[in-house]
This record gives sequence, structure tokens and C-alpha cells, in this order.
Amino acid sequence: MDPKFFSSISSQVYVSLWSKYRPAILQLMIASEEGPQEYKLYGHEFKSLNPKEKKGYTFTLQAYQGRAINNIKDSVTAQDLLYVLSLSKKANELMDAGRYEFTLSKQFTLCVTKLAAA
Repeated sequence: MDPKFFSSISSQVYVSLWSKYRPAILQLMIASEEGPQEYKLYGHEFKSLNPKEKKGYTFTLQAYQGRAINNIKDSVTAQDLLYVLSLSKKANELMDAGRYEFTLSKQFTLCVTKLAAA
């Protein structure tokens, strides 16, 4: 069997969870025009999907035009969020128009900030 098959499955651990929160995340992206927005997530949801996570679940993802503009190679959590956002027409429209920063804290608070144009 193709090794890419296994790597693609393992790298989509959090897709179902991010899909669940996608409508709220889109609202945060829209509202971030006015300033940073926060949304409290449930840590047990992340832990139940990947209880053996050694690196933690925290990340900072900066996205523009559907791509990460910072290094998220070590964060499957961030990669899966970017993947879920890339499936959304509205998220793509927003990311085409501006840069966004998504930060997940140790307390599982997601912060969405619209960054100033570079």
C-alpha cells in the first residue's frame, strides 16, 4: 500500500473537530475586522482524538491566500485547521482579502486576529 495513504490519514486527526467549529471560526474571522476575537474550545475533544500527543495542541497559524505564511510543519492541529478552512468558500474569500492569525492557547482558547497588510 502507498505510504502516502497512511501519512494522509494520520495528518487529519483533527479535521472532524475543526469542521464542527468551522461556522464559529468563520464568524470570528469576519468579526476580527473590529479586533482580535476569542472562542473557548473544549480540551477534552482534542485529547480524545489524540491522547498520546506529546508536543501539545498549541499553535500559531498565519494564513494568507489559503496558505500558511509561517511554519506549521510540527503542528498537525494547525495543519488540519488550515485544511478545513481551505474547504470553505467564505474562508478562502476572507484569506484572499487579508492575512489572519489563528492561535490556540494551552487553555484551548482560539484567538483569531486579522493582521495588517504587509
